[in-house]
Order: sequence, then C-alpha cells, then structure tokens
Amino acid sequence: MAAQAFYLEEQSNPEQDRYVFAYTIVIQNHGNVAARLLNRHWIITDANGKIEEVRGEGVVGEQPYLRPGEGFQYTSGAILETSVGSMRGSYQMLADDGMTFDASIPPFVLSIPRTLH
Repeated sequence: MAAQAFYLEEQSNPEQDRYVFAYTIVIQNHGNVAARLLNRHWIITDANGKIEEVRGEGVVGEQPYLRPGEGFQYTSGAILETSVGSMRGSYQMLADDGMTFDASIPPFVLSIPRTLH
C-alpha cells in the first residue's frame, strides 16, 4: 500500500479555511488468493484535531478485483480547514476463499508545500 498526497492550490481558498488535497493510492495483492475491495473507511484529521470519518462502498465508484500480484491505483481528494492534516484508514476486502479481512492504510500527511525564503 502506498499513498502520495498533493496540495491543489487552484481549488483551495486559505482565507476561507479551505485547503483541497488530492491523494493517489496504490494497492497491491501480495497474497495467494484473489480478493475484491468492498468498502473503504478513512479517518481524516486536521491540525485543529477535528476528525472526519468517511465510510463507503468501493473506491472512486469501483470495487476492484485483484488477483495475486495485481495492483490498482486511483486518485481521490479531501478538503481540510487547516493547511496540514493526515489520513489513515482501511479497505474491507473479500477473498475468493470467502474470508473477509481489512487491509490497513498507514497514516500519510496532507500538507501545503513549504517555501524557504
């Protein structure tokens, strides 16, 4: 699992406490059994400690099916009230052998780029 976040300056409005971020997630099936991503659960925290939980079916309107060794990449977004925050979460997976399991997404940072003068 890999995550990379990007600040979307053109969609943000710091004067109104609106900071828009895109993030790209790469998931990979390292197991021996194919599995489908059923649901997502995100925990998004801003610099003020405000926590937003997001639950839903699939990702970006899809429920990708990953055979062993296959991967899936998608890009989505989040809006914060602060210039820094973090996301973490999990995907609920259903393997072809009938087992369900959670694939964890380690925390990653959402942050505007820093400028040195």
